[in-house]
Amino acid sequence: MTVHPTTPRRHRILALALTAALGVTLSACAATAAPAHPRSPLAELARQAVDAGVPGVIVRVDDGHHPLTIADQAPWSMADHRLTAGDGFRMGSNTKTMVATLVLQLVAEHRLALTDPVERWLPGLVPNGSAITVRMLLDHTSGLANYLYTPAVLAAFTGQDAHRWTPDELLAAGTAQPALFAPGARFSYSNTNYIALGLILQKATGQSLGDLIQQRIAGPLHLHDTHLPTTGTADPHLAHGYEPDAAHLAPLLPQGTPPGTSFAGPHRGPADVDTTVVNQSTLWAAGGIVSTAEDWARFDSALLSGKLLPAAQLAEMRTTVPEDPDTPNGDGYGLGLRKVVLPCGTVWGHDGQAAGYSSETYTDGSGTRTVAVLTATVFDLARPQAAAAHRALVDAAVCAMFDRPLPAAPSPSAR
Repeated sequence: MTVHPTTPRRHRILALALTAALGVTLSACAATAAPAHPRSPLAELARQAVDAGVPGVIVRVDDGHHPLTIADQAPWSMADHRLTAGDGFRMGSNTKTMVATLVLQLVAEHRLALTDPVERWLPGLVPNGSAITVRMLLDHTSGLANYLYTPAVLAAFTGQDAHRWTPDELLAAGTAQPALFAPGARFSYSNTNYIALGLILQKATGQSLGDLIQQRIAGPLHLHDTHLPTTGTADPHLAHGYEPDAAHLAPLLPQGTPPGTSFAGPHRGPADVDTTVVNQSTLWAAGGIVSTAEDWARFDSALLSGKLLPAAQLAEMRTTVPEDPDTPNGDGYGLGLRKVVLPCGTVWGHDGQAAGYSSETYTDGSGTRTVAVLTATVFDLARPQAAAAHRALVDAAVCAMFDRPLPAAPSPSAR
């Protein structure tokens, strides 16, 4: 899943779905990582994010020489879990990059084609499926509506409904809504595309999506802490995620959200609920993978350096469509891979959200340098102070990845 309630760059799923449907610890935990000094600029920015209302944050930066890791959390969250930089994390829509990698591996093996119509693989399941191609699913130009627009799915996503959704049910929920536009006409981010791709992968291989991830990516890359959960049981090594409680969430929701919309979970701290064990069945191929900052860096590095895909398929993956038609040279979406333009340079990767979890994971164009900022909330970041602190942290982490100073902000007269 990707859920961005704050800035124009961060606008993915839940805010749209809701509108439509309704300083404490610091640790370096990787044995090979150089520990972050408590007074380092990134550590100070992480502390500022926590002080601004972020329940917990993990930062990992690798400039190609010495990885640096940081974990910081609010005091009230310590009773649930002592956060470390090696903790598991719900990666949300970063999952899409792994799913797209699997699809392109099959393309390279001539078991799938980007031009294949969806109807070939999922007959009768997707309206107008003969006009929607695998490529359109990958780059979100299919026109399929987002299944999170369905109130029943949204209720499960927020933990208010315990029904465990199957992939077929999620696809049906998305395709029951009117198409947004003709196939291929433009870009519109929709989780429904990746549920369809997960089902296509299973149909083409006869294997489960979780097994494909393990056999083709996690196993070969020795990603020992990366998997697609099949049950709702929380891993004890999973970082805890939090969202504002009902009273504090209401002012942060988009206009038009039905009254009473809230996340389920036990109250924690002054204004949050623990969403760690909220119903995860709405995620699957669109956002269900659990991983760590170090594992995901290894994946991003392997992908962009050409270890997982032949050159032709990697080039296809990096062929983007503008996410905003008014800024064609800005952020772009490829085949499960985002191009993001940040102050210190252009990066490749993805971002993701699940209830209680936000993440941004990026690498440079060669896969040499990587960065991950994992935050234990989504909607606590909707508060202006927290949003600004988080943005400053991400930008500074990317600059550190490139070994560059953060560019000075323009003076008010220059804006």
